[in-house]
Amino acid sequence: MTTATDRRPPARHRAGRTAWRVPPAAPLLAAAWAGGIAVLALWWRDTGAVVGVAGWLTGAGRITGLLCGYMCAVLVALMARVPWVESRVGSDRAARWHASAGRWTIGLLLAHVLLIVLGYAAQAQVGALKELGTIVFDLPDMLKATAGALILLVVGYTSVRAVRRRMRYETWYHLHLLTYAAVFLGFSHQLTVGAEFVAHAPARAAWYTLYIGVACLVLYFRVLTPLRLNLRHRIRVEAAVREAPGVYSVWLRGRRLDRLGARPGQFLRWRFLTRGMWGASHPYSLSALPRDDLMRITVKTLGDHSAAVADLHPGTRVWAEGPYGALTAARRSRRKVLLIAGGTGITPLRTLFETLPAAPGDLTLLYRARTPEELALSEELEAIAAARGARLVYVLNDPDGSRARITADRLRATVPDVERHDVYLCGPRGLSLAVYDALRDAGVPTVRIHHESFEL
Repeated sequence: MTTATDRRPPARHRAGRTAWRVPPAAPLLAAAWAGGIAVLALWWRDTGAVVGVAGWLTGAGRITGLLCGYMCAVLVALMARVPWVESRVGSDRAARWHASAGRWTIGLLLAHVLLIVLGYAAQAQVGALKELGTIVFDLPDMLKATAGALILLVVGYTSVRAVRRRMRYETWYHLHLLTYAAVFLGFSHQLTVGAEFVAHAPARAAWYTLYIGVACLVLYFRVLTPLRLNLRHRIRVEAAVREAPGVYSVWLRGRRLDRLGARPGQFLRWRFLTRGMWGASHPYSLSALPRDDLMRITVKTLGDHSAAVADLHPGTRVWAEGPYGALTAARRSRRKVLLIAGGTGITPLRTLFETLPAAPGDLTLLYRARTPEELALSEELEAIAAARGARLVYVLNDPDGSRARITADRLRATVPDVERHDVYLCGPRGLSLAVYDALRDAGVPTVRIHHESFEL
């Protein structure tokens, strides 16, 4: 382990006493639960006595159908990349909510189909398969709804972690976009077949409002906002520079880039408009504060897309969306701050290391890498540490190649009062989980461990 430390920071870097906290996710969750309860109220209001097995099966099928329709709207809303949700709640939490909503949607869909078919079959006293055919081919809009259901099932299957890991990201990404088509195909049958809507204009109006509102969110934040950003800033590749083995920085030139509104620690989703790369966008953090005409991202070559970054040619057009992410100074609640980076997790933490207000000794960066050669941006980090009087600690493998682990004891030895720090953590999943456990063992409260992951 080596440490670089020294001079006092300029006055503008000194810490104030104001603490900022991220607004809790509770209001959004409460709103989602309230919507679900309102949907159940639709069934309750329209349902009299439930009689017999057929009645119970059909009633349960209607409930699961209504909830499935509601969850489809929630699912799409979580795909809209609303900046308030992305930057305040956090992109990783929004992604987990989206994944959870997807699992609930698929489960409710399967339950709805099974219960309705069995209920109708019991009522008509026919076989389930025969009744299924009658429902699909004879009821209005059911062919479209069936197509939408099949698409949702395919998307759900490809989102299973074990399946997704075997797919190219671009393939998974484009299949995932079919969720929009599935929801569109399934919408009309809810109003033409659903007993809760057929004779109740207010309920139909509320359902239209829900779906149109969600569609407007998607249109505005996923189409119009990025279009305005890219027309305004006109971003192109300036150069791709090797920083470490398998790590490249991409300098990007554009207009008024300092007005992007990107805060230190945030990322954008990037689509490079060149062969083999334009098909999907990928999240990469800014590794330097945007200037008027230049900004920079730093990427590790892990997959096909990131590996191609090294071969980007100057002048390549870039389509950007964002900024997103909640790994910012807004999460800070203590005077002292510890940053822990692993691999290219240094990217967002480098900008925080440069900008977080801190008095001498109040800011520490631990940077984990296997060898000195793998320390990307090390010269910049050392210059920042020297200019600010901050501490920079490298955690490297031993000369014999033994892995250096960040344990609770090592944390206490390096930062004796670690439990009094806010901690920002960014790195590969395995490292992040291990360091998170070490921080908890060292006495750091969960609410002061700030971490963001791009993984669903």
